Amino acid sequence: MKVKPVRPGLEKRALVIRLRKIKGQIEGIEKMVEADADCSDVLMQVVSARQALKSFSEKVLESHMRTCLEGATSRPEGRHNLRSLLTVLERYAV
Repeated sequence: MKVKPVRPGLEKRALVIRLRKIKGQIEGIEKMVEADADCSDVLMQVVSARQALKSFSEKVLESHMRTCLEGATSRPEGRHNLRSLLTVLERYAV
């Protein structure tokens, strides 16, 4: 039973803005590679993009814990949501 997250409009908007910035970073890295930019410069941009993606995932994780775990309407639903979160975290940590 998947629970569809309900994100307030401002929270969703902030996540979309973060993703667009990350997309821009990735596109910038692509252009740098196409232009044969210095490897150190490319790698610094990769580090920045990875950090931005990590920050994005932490925000989504926080939101998930708030809406899906705290907002569970029953113990079985809460246990299911917790198991789902643990599965994701196991993959995330690898």
